[in-house]
Amino acid sequence: MAGHRWLEPHDPDEGWDTPTEEDVAEMLGEEGLVSGVSLGGPLPGDEDGEDHQEPRPIPEVGSPEWQADTAELAAVEEELATRWPETRLEPSLDRIAELTGVLGDPQHAYPVVHVAGTNGKTSVTRMVDALFRALHQRTGRNTSPHLQTVTERIALDGEPVTARLFVDTYRELQPYLELVDQRSESGGGPRMSYFEVITAMAFAAFADAPVDVAVVETGMGGTWDATNVVRPAVAVVTPIGLDHTDYLGDDLATIAGEKAGIIQPGAEDELLPRDPIAVIGRQEPEAMEVLVRRAVEVGAVVARLGSEFDVVERRLAVGGQQLTLRGLGGEYPEVFLPLFGEHQAENAATALAAVEAFFGAGPDRSLDPELIRAGFAAVDNPGRLERLSSSPTVLVDAAHNGHGGRALAEAVTSEFDFKRLVAVVAMLDGKDADAFLAALEPVVDEVVITRTGSPRAMAPGDLARIAEDRFTAQRVHVVDTLPDAISAALDLVGVPDPTADDDVSGVGVLVTGSVLTAGAARSLFGKDAQ
Repeated sequence: MAGHRWLEPHDPDEGWDTPTEEDVAEMLGEEGLVSGVSLGGPLPGDEDGEDHQEPRPIPEVGSPEWQADTAELAAVEEELATRWPETRLEPSLDRIAELTGVLGDPQHAYPVVHVAGTNGKTSVTRMVDALFRALHQRTGRNTSPHLQTVTERIALDGEPVTARLFVDTYRELQPYLELVDQRSESGGGPRMSYFEVITAMAFAAFADAPVDVAVVETGMGGTWDATNVVRPAVAVVTPIGLDHTDYLGDDLATIAGEKAGIIQPGAEDELLPRDPIAVIGRQEPEAMEVLVRRAVEVGAVVARLGSEFDVVERRLAVGGQQLTLRGLGGEYPEVFLPLFGEHQAENAATALAAVEAFFGAGPDRSLDPELIRAGFAAVDNPGRLERLSSSPTVLVDAAHNGHGGRALAEAVTSEFDFKRLVAVVAMLDGKDADAFLAALEPVVDEVVITRTGSPRAMAPGDLARIAEDRFTAQRVHVVDTLPDAISAALDLVGVPDPTADDDVSGVGVLVTGSVLTAGAARSLFGKDAQ
């Protein structure tokens, strides 16, 4: 890689200025519209803004209006469920490109930080979002899959969109969806997939808000992921592991090649052209080589964890960890991160580097440390080693593959002092259950196998046989439903009579195995969607 330029200080007078309103108007046309969908501000024909519609108030839970919105959301979800599931991938961007083209390419109405990877991409996406908001940017955030409700996938200013906005956005796009469906089917292709539709909805909602910057997480892969019609100001690749091998390949280099597709050359037609930037988290050597070669091919500058940025110091703190991060613009000490595990510290360093790169930070040009601290302190990351209960401790984590399982096990060991820990595990078909359970076995005393309500759930009997090979039959229990499985796990750790004065310290339950499992557990414990 001789001669390749790593990320260096960027001249703030060359290509990093934020487009003015006049610049945006010139890019989008005089009406400021994306196929008739207002980008915010005065409505067409009302330049004075007197008739501009304020956001509709969120209805009170249980009110007739809330019930009507919830019913309409359920109807939209039923319609979306008739499409290809997001677990099915076709190597084509034709349908999403046609739809966004019909809509006026809303994904080009704002700069984008694009995040791919196998593990940690949702965490990094949420951290980047929180940092941007602390730096006074209005944000759009697109993540997948969702934990509890589909509206989580599209967030404005850190909050999931309302059921009403989700429904309205879908209905506005529906005629265009049907048009693209018809054209695709007439050529022998499929209708638009579930993931493609929601991706387009996110792009349109962000343009309509409007947002200052969008943080977009890939669904699966990169090159052929529906999100890859964006022109990223910064491309971020989190750690790559073996997952979705039936679609992405069965070795790290092949999977990295697919995810490297989000590292794109700079757009030649931008008003303010900027160098493409790739921020790369910790990788195995074979994955890193593929990613850096892709950056060389497209002329992107590169920042890597452990080289251009890093975690300098990490120590445990109440409710999380205290960090010193070395970013592209220098060190940021005394950063509190309300998340557990070394992997989250590295995710934080990656997120910081991405935001610094976006603003052109470099040596002697750092971001405001107080705002960075405020951003990290405000991070919420549901379902990622999240504490649902304290007496006894009940944790939930969305890990679902070998790489995620190892990170989870390391975090449980380093951050907690359990004398007895019982895991509740429900996984989906097609996942490497053996690698996941092998990672958990050293830190878990017993495991309760169950299933979620998903049609993709792995049968408990099949999962139990794999678990018995790792834990022995005496340490494995099978319970049909998740609520009963959690109750059984609480019994196994010896939860005392709540009226007694017994000590429950040192025992805990860990609910894990899939995003769906984590989401269902959060709902059981009364946690709101985030």
